[in-house]
Amino acid sequence: MLSGREEKILKSIFVASENDPNNPEFPADNPKFPATPTYKIKVSGFSNVWLKDESGNPTGTHKDRMAWEIVVTYRDFLLAKKRGQIKRALPSMSVISSGSAAIAIQTQMKKYGLPNLKVLVDAGINHNILSAMKRLGCEIYETDLGKKPFHWRDILKLTHNHGGFDITSSEALDPTTRFYDWMSYEIINSSPHHCFIPFGTGNLYENILNINKKEVAANNHDPRFMGRVEVLRRCNFLGATTNNPKSKAEKLYSPHLPFVHFDEQWIRLYKCAGYCGSESNIHVVQEYFLDKAVELAEQQRINCEPSGIAGLALLLQMKNKMPKHKKILIINTGKTKY
Repeated sequence: MLSGREEKILKSIFVASENDPNNPEFPADNPKFPATPTYKIKVSGFSNVWLKDESGNPTGTHKDRMAWEIVVTYRDFLLAKKRGQIKRALPSMSVISSGSAAIAIQTQMKKYGLPNLKVLVDAGINHNILSAMKRLGCEIYETDLGKKPFHWRDILKLTHNHGGFDITSSEALDPTTRFYDWMSYEIINSSPHHCFIPFGTGNLYENILNINKKEVAANNHDPRFMGRVEVLRRCNFLGATTNNPKSKAEKLYSPHLPFVHFDEQWIRLYKCAGYCGSESNIHVVQEYFLDKAVELAEQQRINCEPSGIAGLALLLQMKNKMPKHKKILIINTGKTKY
């Protein structure tokens, strides 16, 4: 049985549909598909470069999409409790975060009256980011994230969350197929020849490739799909990351990235099976090109941070290897509103 408060929370979480483009689920206050715009930008030497811009999301980044899926998970918890399958109080969630994910998730937790998010942060985290998370109601726990990889049991223990769940590592949440599925369709519907994607945890990159794989191999397409299969089979998906602990793209760096599933064999299989282009891969971005990308973005009033615009940096870095007239799509994951 649900309490009156829980019943009220359940009724407030409305999911229009799982995959109907005419009844999208995100953003909850004003659902639309596509939820964010794609528009042409100017990059010297290229004639057909487009930007998928996630900066208009509620807290400024693509992490808002993941946050909504966490709310939907709580809806499932409440439905299970209403059916009598569970009797306990709603569990708390924990996450390792440098800011964007925690702010996006806690904003939704607060809106729907759900348990406050427990956040494990690095002891050297920026003070302004830390203050923003605390103001929203995040429960903060500090540690040295560089000393070792953290198992989900470690994360729950360090965040005093016995009986709760760790978002950072949970396969049950389907992070590589569910967190960004609507966004992935918005991306592949553009049918680019080359797609440049920031690569931090890898969840976004994998979501996009998994949706691409599903559609290029399908006889019956998802209702959200409007792309060109013959182009997408050959689309090169290029992830932009950093191995520099002092990088400006701080949200793409982790000393361990313990829950990243990307490896050479995974991407090699996708390429061999024709699920993506033969040049699909992850590349380390040089700081010089991050600076150039940020400068170019500022000139065109693109709202971003270095981590979010790393795809443009990688395009600039690979400029001499890229075709000048093929369609190129840059994913801007946005800039967190602190």
